Amino acid sequence: MMRKIKTTILAIAMIVAIPAVAQSQVKKEVEQKWERVMNAIIAVESSGNPKAHNPNGDCAGILQITPILVKECNNLLEKKKSSKRYTLRDRYNAEKSKEMFIMLNEHFNPDLNVEKVIKQWNCGFYTPNWKSKSIGYYKKVMKHY
Repeated sequence: MMRKIKTTILAIAMIVAIPAVAQSQVKKEVEQKWERVMNAIIAVESSGNPKAHNPNGDCAGILQITPILVKECNNLLEKKKSSKRYTLRDRYNAEKSKEMFIMLNEHFNPDLNVEKVIKQWNCGFYTPNWKSKSIGYYKKVMKHY
C-alpha cells in the first residue's frame, strides 16, 4: 500500500513539474531575446559605457535613459502597487538600466517585436507611427543584433 502511495505521489509530482520546466524554458528564451536586443541597443547608445551622458538630451547610462523614462517606470511600479522606485542616478547603474528597459518594453511591447523595441526606444513609446520612424537607428542596431 505504501509503495502504491509513493508511486502515485511521484507520478503527480512529475505531471506538475513538466509545465514548470516548459515555462522555465520559455522564460529563459524570452530573457535571452531581451538580452540580445538590449546588448545591440547598448552598443549603439553608449558602447557599453555606464557613465555615458548626453547633455543635449539629458540621456544617461548604457541605454541613454531620459528622466521621462525613469518617471514612466515609476508610474508603472506605482500601478503595480510596488514600493520600488527608480532615481535619475539609477540610469548610471547597468543592472537597473536593464531592469527599466525590460519593464518598459514588457509593458509597451509584450509580444517582443524586435523592430518595435528598437524603433520605440529611439523615437518614444507613445509614437503612433513608430514603423516609419527611426529607420537609420534601426539599421545601426540591427548590425549589432
